Amino acid sequence: MILYPAIDLKEGHCVRLVQGDMAQAVVFNDDPAAQARAFADQGFSWLHVVDLDGAFAGAPMNAAAVDAILAEIDIPVQLGGGIREMRTLEGWLEKGVARVIIGTAAVRDPAFVHEAARRHPGKIAVGIDAKDGRVAVAGWAETSSMTAEDLGRRFEDAGVSAIIYTDIARDGILKGLNIEMTVALAEAVSIPVIASGGLASIEDVHRLLEPDCAMLAGAITGRALYDGRIDPRAALFAIKAARGNAAS
Repeated sequence: MILYPAIDLKEGHCVRLVQGDMAQAVVFNDDPAAQARAFADQGFSWLHVVDLDGAFAGAPMNAAAVDAILAEIDIPVQLGGGIREMRTLEGWLEKGVARVIIGTAAVRDPAFVHEAARRHPGKIAVGIDAKDGRVAVAGWAETSSMTAEDLGRRFEDAGVSAIIYTDIARDGILKGLNIEMTVALAEAVSIPVIASGGLASIEDVHRLLEPDCAMLAGAITGRALYDGRIDPRAALFAIKAARGNAAS
């Protein structure tokens, strides 16, 4: 279980949205690189970054902020938002992004995911964002007819390193993860699944460490870290202790 702190970028700032609504963006830090450094100093082993403007525009819009983050920290970064062509994807990898997340293009151009995973083994993830059980695209502004499980199965043989599953209805409102649907997706595919959307408390972290969630590869947390609902040290200690217990 890896806990990923999230930095969502809008107009160069660290923000959090409510259910993907750009009109409900709350700015938590004007300096994304400083926020990334704070997360690294707290002991997190990965960082999750999303270019929100890029997700809507279909191309990178916060490149300067991402560049600053990459220059500031030495922990691996996974990045999503507006990555819909190979030139963009490979440009981020060349800059030092450890893993790129393909979302909208995974629905609209699955061959792109297959080719990217073939060229860059271990560096490609698929972002599956669901609204009322259906996959949403274009910064969650549009909903497709495809279910999360249907989309996940599409990439079973592609060689992607992870699926990041977000329940849009829970994102940013601190109501807890949708464990049932996330575990169901993890059971339906062999690809490691990372949970996202709604993680709100240390109790949610402990819930992820229960046996029925053992198949999950990690979880993403944002607002709960920014507003102090989750103590990073307590969360990371709980995960470390559970890992030690499992190994003994």
